Amino acid sequence: MNAKDMIFGLVGGLGLFLFGMGYLSEGLKNAAGDSLRHLLGKVTKYPLVAMLVGAGVTCLVQSSSATTVMTVGLVNAGLLTLKQAICVVLGANIGTTFTAWLVAGMSLFKITSYALPAVALGFALTVMSRRSKYRHVGQILLGFGVLFIGISFMKDAFSPLRDSDGIRNILIMIGDRPVLAVLAGTLITMLIQSSSASIAMIQMLAFTGAFGTNWDEAMRVAIPFVLGDNIGTTITAQIAALRTNLAGRRTAMAHTLFNVLGVIVLLPLVYAGWYGSFVELISPVTLTQNTVMVHIAIAHSVFNVASALIVLPLAGYLEALVVRLLPTRKRDLEVRPVTLEEHLLNTPPVAMDQVRKEIVRMARTAKQALTDAADALCEDDFKKIDRIQEREDAVDDFQAQITHYLVALSSRQLDGETANELPVLLHTVNDLERIADHAVNIGELATRKIEQKLPFSTLALEEAGRLRMEISQMFDDVLTAVASSDITLAERALVHEGVVNQLQVDLRAAHVQRLSKGECSAMSGLLFIDFVDNMEKIGDHLTNVAQAVIGGLQWMPKHGPRSDQSPATVAD
Repeated sequence: MNAKDMIFGLVGGLGLFLFGMGYLSEGLKNAAGDSLRHLLGKVTKYPLVAMLVGAGVTCLVQSSSATTVMTVGLVNAGLLTLKQAICVVLGANIGTTFTAWLVAGMSLFKITSYALPAVALGFALTVMSRRSKYRHVGQILLGFGVLFIGISFMKDAFSPLRDSDGIRNILIMIGDRPVLAVLAGTLITMLIQSSSASIAMIQMLAFTGAFGTNWDEAMRVAIPFVLGDNIGTTITAQIAALRTNLAGRRTAMAHTLFNVLGVIVLLPLVYAGWYGSFVELISPVTLTQNTVMVHIAIAHSVFNVASALIVLPLAGYLEALVVRLLPTRKRDLEVRPVTLEEHLLNTPPVAMDQVRKEIVRMARTAKQALTDAADALCEDDFKKIDRIQEREDAVDDFQAQITHYLVALSSRQLDGETANELPVLLHTVNDLERIADHAVNIGELATRKIEQKLPFSTLALEEAGRLRMEISQMFDDVLTAVASSDITLAERALVHEGVVNQLQVDLRAAHVQRLSKGECSAMSGLLFIDFVDNMEKIGDHLTNVAQAVIGGLQWMPKHGPRSDQSPATVAD
């Protein structure tokens, strides 16, 4: 086999492995529905349970990256604390070793001989089944088969390395320098974005004799690469955390920290040769060519289990370290609740005052998201599009934490006025969250407008400006009305809403006329109409908030959602 065939075999095999892994993971997640996310979201305060849940979910979805990203999202939404998330990610590290055992089973049980039948059956179920349950099973089988076909290609690509003294010596030279091997393993995993794939590559290299045919020496060379893989896999969570709040970024940092610290602690044992000896001691099979992949899987599992058991009792200290490394900045304080103190729940009137303050801050954040979205659309400002999602994530965080606080407050002894006010505040929070969602919609329109170079005419920009000004004034009135319980401003906001409704009708009609005369393109016209419709819906949600203020935040039919809006419309 020449160099070209080896490279093609490696690249193609790796592509099939990653495709199969992704397809298998997607099938498992689809089969489980939302239950995995709900399971993670219901993690108890007990660290061991959280770790076991993380390990179990990762075994099911076959991706520690998927579990970690889900965990970061749950922390970002306020559904998990940082300490709980640390324990879940510790478990994800253990669960990801399951793939290495699957690959090891290939050499012991000749699993690859079943790969093609699995592809055939999986494809048939995916294409021919009418029931989604069987299609998901087909997706799992198809992914499983493609994964092992990819492994088979990689094994064939690596097999000539056994006869190449030059390549083998280079790999052994790197492995003899554990720090260099750790860095190489880290880089490989960062590049291919899959710890499972990089571990499988290391197993294939060892199996084909690329680390030498002295199997004790092959294990000594392979182990530092495996340790590097555990550092490289954390890059996925770091990427996922780039657009989350501070808590999400702290979760990703914790993932990186305990993997790096685990490698640092273990490296001296690797240098001394004790780690490899321990792996061989606990292995149920003798180290040979057919079992070297099993030994690598054991080395991988031992590292992650040992790291988890060491860090688990120290999760609180790790949390404190992460908080010191990523301290709260003024900007972070502005986009998350800061006054919802648990001890105030025993004094409901004070707790309700804190909730109102946070609702005002939530409303300001939603208005900032809307302003950024409208600027991005009308001014073709790509820089503001990223900020829209950041604001929307912050609003989601407000919604989750305020809702959680109000639910906790509802279990206390409340007077009649406070009890009536509570559901109105819940509806207000939901209305504000929907406003941020519409801002994201407008941001997506801005992205299409900029990427597809769809200009608005001068007249369209003027009309958009009128609508923006009306909504902005309405938003300001509602904000002040909520902050000061000013019924006069809330009633003035309803006047703005009438203007916005009339503007929607007039602007749609004017734009249809321009389209019929060929004064603007059809795509630009559709974008403009979508913008107008989203702004009108924002006006509806602001109206709901204004009516809540007019009703004294009391749950009364005449001050609930407007009679012309069904519940589905309110929550559009």
